[in-house]
Amino acid sequence: MEGEEIVVTGIVQGVGFRPFVYRLAHRLGICGEVRNAGDLVEIHAGGTRAALDAFAQALGAQAPVLARVEGLARRPAPVPAPGFRIAPSGAGTVSVGVVPDVATCPACRAEIADPKARRYRYAFTNCTDCGPRFSIVTGLPYDRPATTMAGFSMCPACRAEYDDPADRRFHAQPIACPECGPRLWLEGADTPGGDPVTAAAALLRDGRILAVKGIGGFHIACDATSPAAVATLRARKQRPAKPLAVMAGSAMAEALCHISPEEAAALAHPSAPILLLPLKAGADLAPGIAPGQRHIGLMAPYTPLHHLLLAAAGRPLVMTSANRSSAPQAFRDDDARTSLAGIVDAFLMHDRPIARRLDDSVARHAAGALRVMRRGRGLAPLPLPLPEDFADAPPVLAMGGELKSALCLTHGARALLSHHLGDLDEPATGDAFEAALADCTALFSHRPAVVAVDLHPDYRASRLGHAIGAARGLPVEPVQHHHAHMAAAMAENGWRRADGAVAGIALDGLGLGDDGTAWGAEVLVCDYRQSRRVARLSPIPLAGGDAASREPWRPLLAHLDRALGRAAVDTDPHLAARFAGKPVATLRAMMDKGLNAPRASSAGRLFDAVAALLGLAPDRLSHEGEAAMALEAAADGTPAPYPLLLHPPQDGLAEIDPAPLWRVLMADMAAGRPRGAMAAAFHDGLACAFAAAAADAAQAHGLHAVALSGGVFQNARLLEATVEHLRARGLRPLVPAQVPANDGGLAFGQAVVAAARRMA
Repeated sequence: MEGEEIVVTGIVQGVGFRPFVYRLAHRLGICGEVRNAGDLVEIHAGGTRAALDAFAQALGAQAPVLARVEGLARRPAPVPAPGFRIAPSGAGTVSVGVVPDVATCPACRAEIADPKARRYRYAFTNCTDCGPRFSIVTGLPYDRPATTMAGFSMCPACRAEYDDPADRRFHAQPIACPECGPRLWLEGADTPGGDPVTAAAALLRDGRILAVKGIGGFHIACDATSPAAVATLRARKQRPAKPLAVMAGSAMAEALCHISPEEAAALAHPSAPILLLPLKAGADLAPGIAPGQRHIGLMAPYTPLHHLLLAAAGRPLVMTSANRSSAPQAFRDDDARTSLAGIVDAFLMHDRPIARRLDDSVARHAAGALRVMRRGRGLAPLPLPLPEDFADAPPVLAMGGELKSALCLTHGARALLSHHLGDLDEPATGDAFEAALADCTALFSHRPAVVAVDLHPDYRASRLGHAIGAARGLPVEPVQHHHAHMAAAMAENGWRRADGAVAGIALDGLGLGDDGTAWGAEVLVCDYRQSRRVARLSPIPLAGGDAASREPWRPLLAHLDRALGRAAVDTDPHLAARFAGKPVATLRAMMDKGLNAPRASSAGRLFDAVAALLGLAPDRLSHEGEAAMALEAAADGTPAPYPLLLHPPQDGLAEIDPAPLWRVLMADMAAGRPRGAMAAAFHDGLACAFAAAAADAAQAHGLHAVALSGGVFQNARLLEATVEHLRARGLRPLVPAQVPANDGGLAFGQAVVAAARRMA
């Protein structure tokens, strides 16, 4: 007999790792104990040399499906006493190691459907392979007293399962049953009695609007097949056009959408994100679910409550975040009752507290991989690995941007990119952001050595980052917006500091550039420490400043004036209706004088302008991305791409001029060309032009990889066309997947830039 101390690192909290170790030890005849100690699992093991070697090998090879063993260290130790036990958790620092909330596993789904089972139709059924995790954690290590289940004492039957190594609920911290666990109820005017799920389903079938308390917050639910119910929800929520997410079981989903094998796997994954899927012709959904779109956001039921409610309703359900327009999602009972009054008719409630707000994750399959568009429930807070030569990086707190905000905390070669926190231009979201910052840094015992912020000094996140730096005596590292986008794509793809520079294409709305102007369509040459712009889209004045981001006809006027000349714009009969009743003369005077008309090279505003010209965008957008989404949905066929002119560099900066595109587009409109073909030609022309500019930059600087990021690259057609053009030129595209390409990934890029600048 020999003894060993074995230390396991990685994702080993909340995944059933200690029960797995216990069962493995008994199977191999190992004596000793296992316990949590912060990020680590410590094992004191005894056995023959062969048994210990087999035990250590199996710890990684046979670990639970949700675990991620990143390191395993062994050293000699005294032989422990006979038997094997799970010891109480020890002290230790926890940095990144909590598993996200996990969708209901097949075994628990079967149990709630079995009339003979103790948990038949129980809405809070879970085991070590599924159920709430991050949404209920109040402290670490992950033990029941440090969760919102602390107030529910286990009944004898649950305690017996919890203590039984042969049971799949052995040390399942959220274990519960109808006798001792959380309970459901339905509240609101005229709510029927009886079983809350059955009564709620009856209300939904009757066209009523319900608030449903879930894992990370409340949803607003209605019958997704009822035009009247969807219209009522939109009117009450003041959400006229933004698509609504739909929840459907597998059979319903197959009837509604075209689903590839890769997309089916994503829907069935434990993370259970909202997935953008193409609608089938004649799908039984209200047309108001996603007006003008060819895709819908569809998600599988991921809690027992969802499975029960869908089965009782017998139809797909809208499941959209429960909030008033632009406000954060409600996740506390009293806040929901107040904020959702007048929107919902009833509340399906439960008494398990939610520790933190978690919006649903959103993803789509594009360019050969699943691309995360919003990181939330099911994905956060899984850590992201940094390239191997970041192992000795100092800990960084990165604050992200103003829109789609998220935080990033790093520990050596691992980064914790937080869940989606919302747009900080809303006061309530800003307050929630500060609460999330305190929550994350305390929960993960993070002690940063440097704070990274966006270059824009007026972002709330930047101001807060500077204040934290001043209060704690920490250096603050400003990172240019598009450099952060490129660095995020590089780091996720394993690009090492030692690999040198890449070319990069950054396409988004707006970000403050190194020269103090607004950027949004750039070609860069950058490594982690520095970035230089080598090409840009020709800038236009944004008349009215922020108003140009909300009213697409404003950038349309600026683009057309520049490309065609004002006289041609004023005399073109096809444009008369576009600008009828608009203060064109006033805006032109503003642009001429540079009065509240900052110049910007923005891909987002170019998309808005083309959508406005093609009649795909309203005069005033109701949500960010509305015009660009409509333009992508309209694109049809594979026409010849519209031309853009690449001017040679002047003072080291080349310019991608869209004027030829506008001239051909106007001619096509006059000729009555189908709108779908024009939209497609625009997408492919933009992809071709930027890929060519990036290829020129790569050749000039001896580079072989091109990073692609920015919110505009969430457009699948544009991304796939750009990737195809780059590969045809022998270049390696570095494309984000787990890190959102939009500003939700900014903090990740800021963190690696700040870390690299602090390393030798």
